[in-house]
Amino acid sequence: MGDIKRMFDPKSIALIGASDKERSAGRIILENLLLSKERRIFPVNPQRKKLFNLVDCYPSISRVPGPVDLAIIATPAQTAPSLLEECGKAGVQGLIIVSAGFKETGAEGEELEGRVIELQKQYKMKLLGPNCLGFIRPYLDLNTTPLEATPVRGNVAFVSQSGAFGRALLQWGINVRMGFSMFVSLGSMIDVDFGEMIDFLGYDRYTRSIMIYMEESIGDVKKFMSAARGFARNKPIVVLRPPRLAEGRTSARTHTGRMAISDRVYDAALKRVGVVRVKDTADLFNIAGVLYSKRLPKGPRLTIITNAAGVGIMATHALLELGGRLARLSAENLAALRSIMPPYWKEGNPVDVLRDADEERYAKAIKICLDDPDVDGILVIFTPQDAARPDELASAVASIANDAWKPIITSWMGGRDVQDGREIFLENNIPIYETPEEAVKTYLYMYNYERNLELLYETPADLPVDQEPPKNSLKALIKRAVAAERLLLTEEEAERILINYGIPVNKTYLVQHVEQAVGAAKMIGYPLVLKIASQDITYKSDVGGVVTGINSEADLRIEYENLITRVGQNCPGARIAGITIQKMMEKIDYEIILGAKKDEDFGSVVLFGMGGMDVEIFSDFSVGLPPLNQTLGRRLMEETKVYRLLKGHRGKPAADLKQLEQIIVSFSNLIIDFPEILEVDVNPIALCNGKACALDAKIVIDRNCLNQNAPYPQLVLTPYPTRYITRWKLADGADVLLRPIKPEDEPLEHEMLMSLSEEAMRERFFQVIKHISHEMHIRFCNIDYDREMAIVTEMGQGEKRRIIGIGRLIAEPDGKKGEFAVVVHDDFHGKGLGHKLVDMMIGIAQDKGLDECYAFVQSDNRKMMSLCRKLGCDIEALPDNLSRVSLLLK
Repeated sequence: MGDIKRMFDPKSIALIGASDKERSAGRIILENLLLSKERRIFPVNPQRKKLFNLVDCYPSISRVPGPVDLAIIATPAQTAPSLLEECGKAGVQGLIIVSAGFKETGAEGEELEGRVIELQKQYKMKLLGPNCLGFIRPYLDLNTTPLEATPVRGNVAFVSQSGAFGRALLQWGINVRMGFSMFVSLGSMIDVDFGEMIDFLGYDRYTRSIMIYMEESIGDVKKFMSAARGFARNKPIVVLRPPRLAEGRTSARTHTGRMAISDRVYDAALKRVGVVRVKDTADLFNIAGVLYSKRLPKGPRLTIITNAAGVGIMATHALLELGGRLARLSAENLAALRSIMPPYWKEGNPVDVLRDADEERYAKAIKICLDDPDVDGILVIFTPQDAARPDELASAVASIANDAWKPIITSWMGGRDVQDGREIFLENNIPIYETPEEAVKTYLYMYNYERNLELLYETPADLPVDQEPPKNSLKALIKRAVAAERLLLTEEEAERILINYGIPVNKTYLVQHVEQAVGAAKMIGYPLVLKIASQDITYKSDVGGVVTGINSEADLRIEYENLITRVGQNCPGARIAGITIQKMMEKIDYEIILGAKKDEDFGSVVLFGMGGMDVEIFSDFSVGLPPLNQTLGRRLMEETKVYRLLKGHRGKPAADLKQLEQIIVSFSNLIIDFPEILEVDVNPIALCNGKACALDAKIVIDRNCLNQNAPYPQLVLTPYPTRYITRWKLADGADVLLRPIKPEDEPLEHEMLMSLSEEAMRERFFQVIKHISHEMHIRFCNIDYDREMAIVTEMGQGEKRRIIGIGRLIAEPDGKKGEFAVVVHDDFHGKGLGHKLVDMMIGIAQDKGLDECYAFVQSDNRKMMSLCRKLGCDIEALPDNLSRVSLLLK
């Protein structure tokens, strides 16, 4: 992280605009900086020689003695460009511009900001802001902001785009005694943005979770998605983002374009990388400090224990309304509860321990419920009554919670009389809330976070989906349509594209006169469907352009002419290319829609939901980001209400869900391969006797993407890099396939690693690993191809596939260096595979633009050390029988 590390942990700081004027930003910042005893602070103000009659002041940054790691500009915006240039010439590493008055003020400010951007790029300084507050790092006793209050030390980092609201949120956090590892205000995000902050905080040893207030731009979207995906499992990320008022593209020509509005896409994108999005300010603080808990619930089944029946009912109502469930206590545990309760106790969940419950009754009830297999978590509610003391009960509950293997959350209701109890929970890192509703909501956030990560990293089945369908002829088809000034493909053209991607369609025939229609009808048989074909008509049904249930030639002749006449009246001036004719599917069980659109922030997204003519009325759909695999495809279906119908409803057969998964993955591959597609609807996809068939398709072309040279300009998540797939021969002539790893490879990788000799495992991992868990395989197989690459060597042995070697390269966040490692199965040593894999890692490092690649090798690993010498690597001996081998690439 080089520069940004020096910026956030500077040894020397210059404050430009330092002042001793009461209440000025220059004074407050200087006072905060002077509290940091381990850093050299250089006030800069040409009008003063000393401040507070104690601190030397310098006329300019160039006159400051010694190097400056961080400079803070707290002067009017107009002075920023010249001061930034002075800082660049003085060799300043990082810069904070606190000043406001840039693009947020209009054209003049935007021009000023443009000049700042040019200078930042010219001098390659890390820049925070402008129009920001700076940052606070409590563990370093460093406050660079004009805020007078410094939060206490803790494990939550808070990143805010807004200065004003961020300031209010920070103060709120301070008031509720939340501990912070860092607070940073990003402002206009000229340089340092959300993605870079997640990368920094991901490696910060003081930070255990990250909360973000995101107001407008997300910054570099690909960087954000990559960083969030890389750290969300180990360091939960919670985002508060208000919904946008102006939604979507008003000129959308498809149902998907109108339904997949920006806010729904944000939800899908954040979920895709394991980020929790909250809608309420209180939720940001309520859950940021608990998601890193090792006791996350494995299910939504909650037991509520309370000494006030009415409060328990309120908590139950909140739980059910938010999608949670009450745990069903077993007969054995209900009997155990009866044994500790008065005879008049009413059994059930919520567990009402009654107003006279003391600490012992509460504790026994909690322990009994913890042992119930149907219980995923417990909410303990206390209201001040006549028996239990709030502090003594809190101590008893805390003691149980610290030893429990299931989460226990609490709500101590009341004012000052329960404050001591709340303090005990805070000291023991046990979630405590003022109201049961807050507690229930937090519990379900905890569950959904855990479930989201499990689903995100579930190992998908290896679907037989062609990664490389023929597409050059289809791209030529699109270019011909645009040359003819058509951005809406004909139904026949759209159908051709779908067929090439393995999506079953109901064959369409385009005819120009009634006799052609009669001829086509004789070939395909009755009943028939007629549809108008026109690039000027987006929704055919709206202009009377669809006729169904044509059962004879006589009906066909009449309806053909009526259709032409009706459309001409309803849509005068529309260019009519003809009429399409299809065989009508008589018995349709369900209808679904599959679509895609380009979102202005997250690029191409995929939509799945209930289809048909009323698709926008029902608005039952989910959104996902390509690339999609089988697991993500199934999840897209599961997030809709229509999914329940697809499993079989009221005597109708269940849909072939495996086929639908494959169709979704194939459709995702289509969207990946064609950045030219702006919007697409495949609606409806009819399901009949379980099988799917597309009845209609609409594809809108994005003229701006026809001559794009950048790979996948429409995607924010890098798809499977097929360019690294290559055939190769081992030294003994055996054929192998070298290809990037996939999540589906987990079983094959497990088999390989678990069958390595102890020596081979020690050489690769520096220890012998007896068991490799699913979580470890997630780290190995489910990778971000932007940040790292793993190449597996696959060999076929009869009908069985086997992985016999793996090479891996992980780029550092600053994109300058990358670490590589290689392991070859013992059965295939001496066949040249290790050399080949190392060479591929070097080539991939060059593709990624790295300056250097390196590896750590056991010094007595003679084969690997010899190979690295042959490749020209520099070798540095390290302690503990290790060597660092490195190769400069530039």
